[in-house]
Parts: sequence; C-alpha cells; structure tokens
Amino acid sequence: MSHPDARGNPCSSTCRPALAAAEQALWRMMSFYDTPLADLDTAMAADPGWALPHVMKAGFLLSLTEPGLAPEADAHLSHARALAKNATSRERCHLQAVQLVLEGRWHAACRVWDEVLIEHPQDALALQWAQLWDFYRGDVAQLRTRPARALPAWDENDPLFAYVLALHAFGLEEGNLYPQAEEAGRRALAANPRVPWAVHAVAHVMEMQGRFEEGSAWLRQHQAQWAEGNGFSCHLWWHKGLFRLEAMDVQGVLRLLDSHLNGAALQVTLQRVDAAALLWRLHLLGQDLSAHAAALLQGWQLDEALAGDYAFNDVHAVLALLVAGEVPRAEAWLARCAERALGAEDARRANHLMAREVGLPLMRGLVAYARGDADSAVDLIYPVYGSAQRLGGSHAQRDLIAQTLLGAAAAGSRRKLGRALIHERCMAKPVTPLTRHWLEKLALPEEARA
Repeated sequence: MSHPDARGNPCSSTCRPALAAAEQALWRMMSFYDTPLADLDTAMAADPGWALPHVMKAGFLLSLTEPGLAPEADAHLSHARALAKNATSRERCHLQAVQLVLEGRWHAACRVWDEVLIEHPQDALALQWAQLWDFYRGDVAQLRTRPARALPAWDENDPLFAYVLALHAFGLEEGNLYPQAEEAGRRALAANPRVPWAVHAVAHVMEMQGRFEEGSAWLRQHQAQWAEGNGFSCHLWWHKGLFRLEAMDVQGVLRLLDSHLNGAALQVTLQRVDAAALLWRLHLLGQDLSAHAAALLQGWQLDEALAGDYAFNDVHAVLALLVAGEVPRAEAWLARCAERALGAEDARRANHLMAREVGLPLMRGLVAYARGDADSAVDLIYPVYGSAQRLGGSHAQRDLIAQTLLGAAAAGSRRKLGRALIHERCMAKPVTPLTRHWLEKLALPEEARA
C-alpha cells in the first residue's frame, strides 16, 4: 500500500522511526555530514519489510566508485528485490536504477531517474543520484536541466530545498552560466549555511573565471561549515589547492597536500583522485613529488584486477603512478583498462565507451609524456581534448588535460598548439600567474601575452 512521505512521494513504509532514519540518511547524502550507513541500518531494523533503505545503501556504496564495494551493494539489492512486492512503483524504479548502476549501465539508470522526477519532482533521492551519475558520465546538459525541471515544484521552506538549489547551481556552472550559478549558490547558502555543495558550486565559478584570490577567501569564509566532520572537505581543500596553484603559490599547494590531502585524510578513491590531480599539476611545473606519490600509492593499493572500472579514476591512477616514477606499472594498468574496454565484456557498460573515446588515448599520451616523448603525447591527447567531457568530472578537473598539453607543447616542438591553447585560456579568463608561467615556458612573443 502506498503512503505519502514528507514531500508527498509514494512510500511503502508507515514506520515513523524508519522514515525518520531514512530522511536523515538522505540529508547526509546531500550534505556529506558523515555517511548515511548507520541511519540506513536503523531504518532497516525499524521496518524490516521496507525495501528502500536497502536500495539507498546499495546506491550510496556504488556512488563511491569503489569496485570492491560492488558485492555488498549487490547483496542489498538482492534483499530489496525480495521485498519489492510491497514497494511502490517509485521505490521499484529506484531499485531498477541502482541495479543498472551496478551493471555499469549509467545512461540507462539516469533515464529511469528522469522518469521518476517527471512524475515526482520532489524526489530528492532521484535528484541527488541523477546529478551524481550525470557528473560521472560528463553529461553537462543534464547537470543543468534536470534540477531546473524539478526546482519550481519545491517549497522553499523544505529542509532540503537549499540542497536542491545547490544542485541547480552546480549544473548552471558546468553549463558555463556563471553569474546565474553564483547567484543560486549564494542563495542556497543564505537559506542554509551548511550546504557544502553550494560552497563548491561558487568555488567552481571563481575557478573558471580566474578569481583565484577571491576563491581562496570564499572557501576560508565558509571553512567552519565544511572543514570538519564533512566527507566533502577533501575536495574543497583540493579547490583551495587549485586557487593557490593559479597564483603559482607552489609552497602553499604543498602545505595543503601535506595537511589535508594525504595519509588518513584519504579514505576512498574519490579523495585519492584529488590528491593525484594536484600532484600531477605540480609535476608539470617541474616539482619532484615522487615521494608524495609513493605515499599516495601505498594507501591506494591499486589492484590491477580492478582496473578498467571507471575511466576517470583509471586516468588518475596512471597520474599517481607516473609522478611516482612507476612507468611500467602505469603501462600495466593501461593494458588492463584496454583489455576491459576493448574486450568481450558487457558492451553496455558506460565505462567502455568512455574509456575507448577518451580514457585510453589520454592515458597513452600521459605515458608518452612521462617517457619524454612530448610530441607523441600531443598527438595522442589533443584529438580527445575537445571531447574530454565524456570522461566525466568537471571542467576544473579536466583542465589538467589542457595543462598537460601545455607542458608537452613547451617540452617538444608543438609551440603553435601551445600558443592556440594559451589564446583559448586568455579568452576565457584574465591572465593569471599560472598562465604567465606557460607563456614563459612556451617563449611566446609579446603579442600572445596580451
């Protein structure tokens, strides 16, 4: 039997403790304040016949992009299927979508969540998960339009409204609508200062506009809300690192790495990816970070059997290996990724297309760069530069591809490409100290520096 939840969404549980625990878990997913696992266990215990908490737990585990967690997620989905006869149609759609995620069929999963949101625009779980996998798939259009279709149906007094508005803000930013994104992010924080995703969206705007000093101040202004007890803090420290890098404050970036992006602070691959990305950017500037990368790899414990699960993470694993000087291991990782992407495994996996179109050529180019063949690096990487959003992640994360091309152009003979990329950069945002660094490395004439 169907019962409305707090937002009028059809729900199959009437157990108040279970509903309250599931709502708390949903808030944790959207706010990143601690993990939702304990709350979901509470909901399961309070209403053992309710399928949705099992689906939520499976979805959260899969959202961490850790292939080693897939068996546990699968077990929860099996439990949910056994209870599905009592579930509402909406809850069964969530089960179907998370099952598709488990199978690697991310595009299909997002289509199911879209159907849920057309019928139930106040389904925050569908909004949260759809944006997350839109992000993983690099679907810039849906990052912007999906929250926009749902947001007008929301009551501004709803405790989760600010979190939904933050999703909208990030989608606007990735759609290059920077003033609108900043306005939405600031509005979300005015409604509730404990919305790290809104802090994050505005930080992205400032990154894309070259406002590096203002960006550092922005993160510092809100630091009390995101720096402690929040699973998103590592990523926001990474953003702080990008702002310091744009200022060419290399020592400042190193301090951030040592204090916030190493050791026990790095619990999952999503966090290690940020550390690897900063290490690579510093590596391109001529810094020797091999000891830092070796320490990162010790905690990462890369298992080649798991390579090829998600191209975005695979690229960053290769970055860490190359900074550590472990070129043969990077090549072995690349070979396993190619084997999975080009082999006979289920061709419907979103990662296979992502890896074939962007991930594999990019990793081959990175290895060529590490081996000192800068021109081959350009030949391999530049053809996928224009379609790099298919790798997933954000514009800011994928900027390391442009920076790698600048490094390769400066080290080899492709100075004209370097000039073109500098032109692109200078048309997008004011010239920053980092851009001046590449101008000098490329030895461009004065007219290119304007």
